[in-house]
Amino acid sequence: MMNRPIRVLVAKIGLDGHDRGAKVIATALRDAGMEVIYTGLRQTPEMVVQAALQEDVDVIGVSILSGAHLSVFKKLNDLLNQQNVSDILITGGGIIPEEDIEKLQSMGIGKLFTPGTHTSEIADYIKTWVANNRSF
Repeated sequence: MMNRPIRVLVAKIGLDGHDRGAKVIATALRDAGMEVIYTGLRQTPEMVVQAALQEDVDVIGVSILSGAHLSVFKKLNDLLNQQNVSDILITGGGIIPEEDIEKLQSMGIGKLFTPGTHTSEIADYIKTWVANNRSF
């Protein structure tokens, strides 16, 4: 039993200026009962991790279409590890080739979603992960 809503930070990192998908996901997660913080465009990994820590989120969700997914997700993971934080899920989606999804997941990144994924699948994944990995 959770004592508060799941808190998700939705982020757009780098120069990728297309945020329609991020806003759709943010709205869907809010409609699924989660608290959603949207960082807006052109964030750095450092800004995203700082916001995630300040907002005490359970999940960082990154929307990425720029092709920088390998370096962006690795940097987020490294920054959280430097802060000794191991209980925030890093997930996301966008245009990510299957072989890169496998590389990222082997580094500890959560499930990544490609275009066409139903928003309920994303919400269900987050709810299940939080129920199994966070206690509050």
